[in-house]
Amino acid sequence: MSMSFELKQIGTIRTPYTDNAPYQPINNDKGEFRIVIDSAYAEGLHELDLFHYIYVIYYMHRIKRKESITVIPPWTGDMKVGLFASRAPVRPNPIGLSIVRVKRIINNEIFTSGLDVIDGTPLLDIKPYIKDLDSKCDANYGWIEKLEDREHLSLHIKGIPHDY
Repeated sequence: MSMSFELKQIGTIRTPYTDNAPYQPINNDKGEFRIVIDSAYAEGLHELDLFHYIYVIYYMHRIKRKESITVIPPWTGDMKVGLFASRAPVRPNPIGLSIVRVKRIINNEIFTSGLDVIDGTPLLDIKPYIKDLDSKCDANYGWIEKLEDREHLSLHIKGIPHDY
């Protein structure tokens, strides 16, 4: 049974990207990256600046393509995987998740490291990234370990600029 429900926008993400954004957040990306929280939620930022990183959960409002249950991720050649085994942005629910560094918080604005979203993206939620709770030492690369050029792909995954 499918259920419908509504989510509430609690702010807006501001980035230098108007049409295209990187595939992953780039920590030292150029430009200003900030999250503007609606004033009704500003008090919810109290003590958030004590965390180094946060999860940013957002609605990918500019996705127009129809999702497919299988995808061929970029830089993998012809490898087809299930949608849920990928980080493809075209999903049944266009919800994005990024982990970024908190640089500073001024009033209702969080200044962050590079965010991989288009300017004006609606913010759904923020959660603190907590050391040991959110870092899993036994995490692996899943199907990526099967690829011949895993080292090259890892540069894309980490958002590290490089020559092809």
